Amino acid sequence: MNQQKKPSAPFTSQFSPEVPEILYNLQCTIALSTYQAGKVVFLSAPKPDKLVQIARTFEGAMGVAVKENKMAVACKSDLHILANAPSMAKTYPPKQNIYDALFMPRSTFYTGQLSLHDLNWTGNHLISVNTLFSCLSKIDDNYSFTPVWKPKFISDLAPEDRCHLNGMAIQGNDIKYVTALGKTNSRGGWRENKLKGGVIIDVSSNEIIAENLAMPHSPRIYNNKLYALLSAAGELIEIDINKGTYETITKFDYFLRGMDKIGDYVFIGHSKLRHTTSAFKDLPIAKKSQKAGVIIVHLPTGAIVGNIMYENSVDEIYDVKILPGIIRPNIVNPQHSSVNIAITTPEDSYWAVKEKQ
Repeated sequence: MNQQKKPSAPFTSQFSPEVPEILYNLQCTIALSTYQAGKVVFLSAPKPDKLVQIARTFEGAMGVAVKENKMAVACKSDLHILANAPSMAKTYPPKQNIYDALFMPRSTFYTGQLSLHDLNWTGNHLISVNTLFSCLSKIDDNYSFTPVWKPKFISDLAPEDRCHLNGMAIQGNDIKYVTALGKTNSRGGWRENKLKGGVIIDVSSNEIIAENLAMPHSPRIYNNKLYALLSAAGELIEIDINKGTYETITKFDYFLRGMDKIGDYVFIGHSKLRHTTSAFKDLPIAKKSQKAGVIIVHLPTGAIVGNIMYENSVDEIYDVKILPGIIRPNIVNPQHSSVNIAITTPEDSYWAVKEKQ
């Protein structure tokens, strides 16, 4: 008699043995967003041979920004800002003496469904790539958004996702470059040539510096060099901003999206697309990209040195961020009951205790 195989627990993953060792040696944690599963996931290594994860619900989670002790998460129709309260981490009521960081919700902006992609703080301003309105926008408490820049080929702001503006590269407090899937000015126009229509734009000059790209995402400046992911080609590239050409650093059989760096290592997210999205599932790369996960690349050599693969629950990853100096963090979503008993001040922090009547 055949015994039925016990189903795997949600968010089951397989990983190469190098992954926990790399994270432990770098003293960092991976944070990733998966809008398909509606989660923010922390992957950390409390020991060199142990990888642990925490998955918390954030509906439609996409862009993630990290600055000092703060984290911002763009969701389906709102945006949450959380702050790390390390003094509360060790006394977290359900599990004490486990965590060295605890990200607690501190404010929520009700943006509406803007399809916010990349997020970054520039000085004191939180800037988002507003994909629905084809612009960069400031998040504040005055409006759903305040536009601050748009590509010159976009004639006016309209909720039409005309070019699928998606990523931005930051240098210091300045937004230097953005990526879009087309230089189109009509509703969903980028879809007509999504395999070769991608562009990278210099924000200060509003000029296209590279074009005919295969779905560029996640532009990043590392060591004064511009890198990006060609999602539909499965390539990590370095762009020559003067010539408009690029060099392929490493090629994968995955749809790539989401990237961050610490030390000599870049952490790249990849997604399973075959049955999950109408926009991307018909791409040739979708037939190869059958699992979601994170790849670790040694940037100076382009060598793949580690990978994490999800067996279930996670199909699409949008963003990947590194939390430096944090080995075992926790994160609380705005709906969790612990939000109601967590009290922090500049001088101290408390878990409120209900007095007996």
